[in-house]
Formats: sequence, C-alpha cells, structure tokens
Amino acid sequence: MKAIRTFTVRPVLRAQIAALDALASNWRWSWSRATHALFASMDAALWERVGENPARMLGALGQDRLDALADDDAFVDRVREEAERLHAYLTGERWFQRIEGDRPAQIAYFSPEFGVDGSLPQYSGGLGILAGDHLKSASDLGVPLTGVGLFYRAGYFRQSIGDDGWQRESYPLLDPYGLGLTLLREDDDTPVEISLTIPGDRVLHARVWIADIGRVPLLLLDSETPSNTEELRRVTDRLYGGGGEHRLLQELLLGVGGVRAVRAFTRLSGRPEPDVYHTNEGHAGFQGLERMSEYITRDGLDFGAALAQVRASTVFTTHTPVPAGIDRFPKDLVASFLGGGLLAGVDPQRALELGLESWDGGDPDVFNMAVLGLHLGQHANGVSLLHGRVSRGMFGRLWPGVDTDEVPITSITNGVHPPTWLHPTLKALSERAFGDALVETHDWRDAAVVSDRELWDAKQSMKGELVEHARSALCQPDILDPGVLTIGFARRVPTYKRLTLMLRDPERLTRILTDPDRPVQIVVAGKSHPADDSGKILIQQLVRFSRDPRVRGRIVFLPDYDITLAKTLYPGCDVWLNNPLRPLEACGTSGMKAALNGALNLSILDGWWDEWFDGENGWAIPTADTAASDEERDDAEAAALYDLIEHQLTPAFYERQHGMPGRWLAMLRHTMTDLGTKATSDRMVREYVDRRYTPAAVHDAALRADGFAGARELAAYTARVRAAWPAVHIVSVDSSGIPQQAQAGGTVPVYAEVALGGLAPEDVAVQLVYGATDADDAIAAERHIVRLLPEDARPDGVTAFRGLLPLEMTGTFGYTVRVVPTHPQLVSDVELGLVTSAS
Repeated sequence: MKAIRTFTVRPVLRAQIAALDALASNWRWSWSRATHALFASMDAALWERVGENPARMLGALGQDRLDALADDDAFVDRVREEAERLHAYLTGERWFQRIEGDRPAQIAYFSPEFGVDGSLPQYSGGLGILAGDHLKSASDLGVPLTGVGLFYRAGYFRQSIGDDGWQRESYPLLDPYGLGLTLLREDDDTPVEISLTIPGDRVLHARVWIADIGRVPLLLLDSETPSNTEELRRVTDRLYGGGGEHRLLQELLLGVGGVRAVRAFTRLSGRPEPDVYHTNEGHAGFQGLERMSEYITRDGLDFGAALAQVRASTVFTTHTPVPAGIDRFPKDLVASFLGGGLLAGVDPQRALELGLESWDGGDPDVFNMAVLGLHLGQHANGVSLLHGRVSRGMFGRLWPGVDTDEVPITSITNGVHPPTWLHPTLKALSERAFGDALVETHDWRDAAVVSDRELWDAKQSMKGELVEHARSALCQPDILDPGVLTIGFARRVPTYKRLTLMLRDPERLTRILTDPDRPVQIVVAGKSHPADDSGKILIQQLVRFSRDPRVRGRIVFLPDYDITLAKTLYPGCDVWLNNPLRPLEACGTSGMKAALNGALNLSILDGWWDEWFDGENGWAIPTADTAASDEERDDAEAAALYDLIEHQLTPAFYERQHGMPGRWLAMLRHTMTDLGTKATSDRMVREYVDRRYTPAAVHDAALRADGFAGARELAAYTARVRAAWPAVHIVSVDSSGIPQQAQAGGTVPVYAEVALGGLAPEDVAVQLVYGATDADDAIAAERHIVRLLPEDARPDGVTAFRGLLPLEMTGTFGYTVRVVPTHPQLVSDVELGLVTSAS
C-alpha cells in the first residue's frame, strides 16, 4: 500500500550536540568542507544513501546512534567548533561591511530557480546554478541579499535512460521539512500565507519556506496548502512543467507573490525593506507591477511616478540570446489577470503595454516577459561581453533610432562559487600549499609551491573518482580508463548546444577514441526538457553510439545530470568540451568550474570563452560563420574539432617527461591561475554591487526623497519630453571653420541651431558625436561625445548651441550632431529612446 504523503520525523538531540540542528538547517554546510565532513563522519554509508543532506541524515540516523555520538567527547568538540565557526561566519564583518560611501540597505533577488545543492532540486540548468552561486557569494561577501523563488514539490525531474536510449522522467515528491527548510510563521505560530486574486473568482494562496544560505535567506513560495483548491495546489508542482495559464500563474506567484512574501518576511524578521530589486531573467517581471501597486495605493503616486520609482531601483539581467528562450504569453490571457483585481490601483491597459511587442515586426498580441523586465528595470545587463552585444541587437527595437552599440544593456560576466565547485582533493592541496582555498589569490604557476607531481597526482585521483562513479552508475566495471585523455561534455540538451556534433563523422570519432597509442574517452551527461523530443532524440543518438561494441567503454552517457554528478564530473575531466551555435550561448559556466578543477577548455568562441580565451588556457574551435548552410557549418566545425583533438590535444597530453605531460601541466597551471582570478561568483557579485546595486540604491533614494518628489518630477519630465519630441529637430549645423588641411591636436568650432519644440535648453543635451569613420561614413563604435552649450534663444523657438570639435586622431574622421533628453536620474543618454540627429 502506497502512502499518500511522506515526511521526516526528527530525533531528539541532547544538549551536547544540539548545535547539529542549526548546522543542518543552514546550507553553508554544502560549501563548508569541515561541516560536510562532520555529518559524513556520523555514518559514511548512510550519508551517501540520504543524498548527503544533513537534515535527512539527522532524521535517518536513529536515536541510539545520536545518543552515542553525544557521549563521544571528540565528536562533541567538533560540533562545538563547527557551531562557533558558523556563528562567526554569520555575524562577522565581511567585504560589504567595509565599503565606504553609498551602498544598498537590502537587495531582493528574484529567480525562477535556485541551484544550491543536489539535495535541493529546485533548478534545471545554468540559470538556477548561477542563482545559487550568486546567493552563496553574496553570503560570503556579507552582501545583504534575500533570495525569492518558488518551491517545486517535484523539483525539475529525475532522468533515466531506457534500453532504447530514450530519456524517461520521474517526479519524486519532496518533503521540505526533511530538506532542512523552515516555514515562515506569524508571531502566533500560524503559517504566513500569501494570497493573489485571480480570474474566475479564485484566490491563489502560498506558504513561504525559508532556506538559510549562509547569511542569505531564500524565500520559496509553495502553493501546496489546504487553503487552495486541488487545481491551484498544483501551481508549484514542478519546475517548467506546464505552459499557458499554469506557467503564467507560476510567474505571477513568483513576482507578485514574491514581493508580498518579502514584505511578510521583513515585518517578522526585522530586516530592512529592500531598496534594490534584481530580477534574474524575465520570469519574475511582475514584481515591478506589484511594487507599482504599492506606491499607487500606499503612497499616492500616479502611474508614471510609480513606474519611475520602480525602474530606478530595479536591476534586470537577461540570460537568453534567442527569442525562443523568452516566456511569451497571449495578450488576452495576461489582460484577464491584470484586469481582475490582482494589482490594486494599477491601470491594467498601461500595465499590459509594458510587456507588449509593440515595435515594427513584433507581435502585438504577445506579452513578452523580457520586454516587461526591460521596461521595469532601469539597470539592465547580459551575462558576458558577447552576450551584452547580442542582447543590444536582440532588444534594440525597444529604443528606436538608437544605434545598437548604445542600447542601454551592459554586461557582467557570470562566475562560479569556488568553495562549492572545487574538488576536496584540490581544496586540500590548495590549503596545504597556500594556506587557504581562496582561488582568486593563488599562483599555481610556481612549481616550487606545488610540484608537477603533486598537481598531476591530484588530477589522476580526481579522474579515478569519476571513472569509479561511472562504472558504478552504469554497472559496467570495465568502462573508461583513468590513464586515458578524458573529455567531458554536460549541459542541458536544447538543439543549439549540439550534443551530437561530436558524432558528425562517426568513423573518424571511432578512430580517435580507439587510437592504440593516444586513445581518447568522452564522458557525457545532460537532460532534455520533458517536452523537447528533438533534444531527447539527440540523447538517444549519443547513447546508441556509445553502445557500439567498437567504442564501448570509450564514450559513456551518465544519466540524471545534477549538481552532485557535476561535482565529480568537472574535476575528473582533462578537457571540457563546449560546441554551441555561436552566439547562442549566453555565458555557459560549466567550463569555468572545470577550469578551476584543472581542466582545459575546448570550445567554440562563445559566451565567457569568447572573452577569456587567451591561447594558453585551452583551444578555440573555429567558427564557420561563412558556411552556406547549417549542414556545411556543422561539417566544418566538427572537422575542426576532430583536428584539434588529433593534432593538438593528444600530442600535448601524451608527451611525457618523467611520466608527466610537462606542456599540458604548464597550460593547466596558467588556466587555474588566470581564470581563478576572474571566473568566480565573488568577482561577479562585487561587480553587481559596484555597477548595479549601489547605483540603483542611489537612484531609488534620490527619487524617494521629500515624499517622492524626485519620482514625480522625473515622471513629469518624461511625459513633457515625450510629448514635445516630435517637434524637436536640428535646423542647421555650421562647421565652416574646418581648415582645408586639418591637423591632429587642433580644434574646430561647431555651431548648431536646434528647434526645441517648447522644451527648455536644460531639458536636452545637444551632443557633438565624433570619431573614426569607415567606408560608408559610419562613425566607429569607439566614438567620442562633446556637449554643445546653449548660447541664445530666438523668438521662433530655435536655440543656438556652440562647442569645439577636438581633432584627436589622424585618418578618416567624421562627426554629427544629435539631441537627446537629459536628466540626472537617467542612466543613459538614450534611455528614453528619443534621439534626433542632424540630417
């Protein structure tokens, strides 16, 4: 007989070891080597069976064993030491507390998924892993941040591979208590419930679970509550498990419900209200509309002022380089929710317009969550330099008349959390050699500190662990060989990531894998979305190839790719392969994790690799940009991949001096040192604090001051400028002072007459834009800007502006004059999308 519900009964902890409960309830254990080892020491076999989760461990261990541990003085001392370390970690001053000057009081970080640990499966891939690493580094740095997400009762899914090679999904239900989560409760101990009014005379309720990620609380909203109907209890059933209204309800709960959860949490915890809101991809975009509702109903702002206040304090990060990766809903479906009393005081039509694809060529019947995020977030960025450029092109239509390179979307390159991803063997070596495991400060190039033998033995040990795991997982004791060059490939399996590019020429790949002198082996993992049959077909093709007797044991597919598997896979590989269609990889951090663990990258120049490949940290697969077809491109790039493996990777790996590959180890040392300084989420979070959170907090405070006087003034300015702009034009530009033989170092006076359409000269910036030009007279992206100053206004409304054009460079040179709005609280000259240029 099957139970209708399962839950965990926790034993009683005696006073000597009572601190185990606090240690188990804070997910810092997932990246603290010492705390992790403490729980593992209680019963190593059981620790593995419970998925290496301390809360489950305490529930499964049994009262007798816990009582015995309470009588073990050495164990009690370890518990006390770990509890003291946790207390010091949670209360001590860290990087953020030492910042002088402006800084945010609190940041609310919204994401549809969070990858904290394999035992908390609330993630599907890179977006969630990135969010988990963001929270961990915020905690390590002392950044006052609160995470906001959903609790999915079945997580994403567990993957198995059938005899036919086809992916199969299962959805085991999760017990939040057994995972170490706590329920947010009122002072009278009743659970907090968040409520959303939705069409059909329905109310969606959600309870709020808290996962303490070090110093960072993560709030997870859960619709599994008796207050809901059976239908609405399924809203948070699984991650990305439905479409249409089901998906929209998840995103409304994340955004609108998430803000309401933050309000309840700050009220009950005494934490300050956030002054910065970060939306990690567009899924949480509705948080801005909920906050506008608050400003309108509570503070008396009108729609425009509320929008200005929300924009000033909102950071929006886009993670997708393809339109297909954006959530889009039918306009009428969203309208039914916005007009149903969900958002008090907010004009439903104006709110709807913030997400519509209203540009030429867009679909006006579609509500686009990324468009909503950009309209509600004044501070926007992509996740690598290349992705920033792609995003400016992808979303440039929201700023008509603005050159692509000036679209106000910048970039902050993702990073990874070394304490989470660095293998214990390397952590131990790092601590022995450098005194700690802080990868950003270590120079692995010095063989006097870490010898070739120590480094090579560490890599061989980690590879041996991967081989043993693969043999055990697949029940095949003779697959893989720890002495063979090992290439890893693991990620989600949409078609653009090209899982099967390596199979393009199966005969050539077979020869590479089975070379008698320089063999290669490949370890592959990855999940396809349950509804993506094209991705499942790719997995099936790979699995079927791996079962060919000629290559059996040289290429394997490991099922159920997750954080736990990744922690063994990345360190166990010599090379990390990535071959997406360029430029469709926004960042791709798996290669960073592999690099920190002593692997070299073999990748298409996409995402972070386009930015940080330097010729010594791995190999770049040439991109066939000029190919006439997709088939030709794939053939060319696969051939280049095979060439690199045969002619560069295998010689470097198998050329040995004293039993070790000297050239390979030199590249490895360079990689670990160079990428260790920048491929970290600590660096990433510091950049967010400096370049996004602090400016957003400053803008929020400026608009909020004096009863939101700044917000009202900015809204009025914006409305005035938009109304007047059609009449703004440049009447004439006079640069007759240009000498016939212009020389570098001189200046040229420029005089422009501008009709301001009723605006004041201080409402606009008249800019002289200049720089080197190409054959089509286009000014290069590295342009320069000088502001022309107003001189006098004529009775006909035309104002004269004058300035000097500096001749700073030689060669073909050009300039133009343009007019843009200007206001202290705009973060970009072209933020409003209003630009008038001289013709």
